[in-house]
Amino acid sequence: MFGVRRLFELVVLVSRSTSSKELEILVLRQEVSILRRPGQGPRLRQADRFLLTALSRSLPRHTWDVFSVSPRTLLRWHQRLVARRWTYPRRRLGRPPIDGEVQRLVLRLARENATWGYRRIVGEVLTLGVAIAPSSVRPILIRQRLPPAPERDGASWRQFLRQQAEAMLACDFLTVETVWLTRIYILFFISLERRRVEFIASTSNPDGRWVTQQARNLLMSRAGRQAPVRFLIHDRDSKFSG
Repeated sequence: MFGVRRLFELVVLVSRSTSSKELEILVLRQEVSILRRPGQGPRLRQADRFLLTALSRSLPRHTWDVFSVSPRTLLRWHQRLVARRWTYPRRRLGRPPIDGEVQRLVLRLARENATWGYRRIVGEVLTLGVAIAPSSVRPILIRQRLPPAPERDGASWRQFLRQQAEAMLACDFLTVETVWLTRIYILFFISLERRRVEFIASTSNPDGRWVTQQARNLLMSRAGRQAPVRFLIHDRDSKFSG
């Protein structure tokens, strides 16, 4: 049986091409050189793995028994080679992030120049040697809740209140129950700028005439002040007449 097997191997060997035989000889020589290296047991280097892997890809699969390692090991080495071949630095998808200094410059120009649109800001930044697209300026302003130029030019309700707070008063009623179960209505006027009560009056029967008289008393108490009252904030109670 052994003789028949060797006979078939000889027939296969004779039928193989010269290049295949030469490659197999290279494999055997490489393995012999590995075995002859000094030290305890053969140690494969990275170059040995590369060479054996390259030779295995050029030889038929049925001839891999000439290798001193298993076919699974050869396939694993080949996978590592392919992975290293296609390794490249990963880049973030989309546009690169805008530098923080550029973002602060865009925000400063937008805040200090309320009428400037995206293109005007881009033009001013370009004069400083910084190139940026209008489509990149828009998200910067949106993140800081800055509206476009036409809307940014108009004062918001909070800005209006801050600018006019010195000339604005607010008034309202509160009620107090006495020991004798009598309800007292207290009218107070408060300054929006100082958060201070400017005038206070009370009555058990408020009406429009009484509220109007208290408004006159308020103006007389504020006589001589530099900032006159221009706005009075109140609810829709019928006691606040025109």
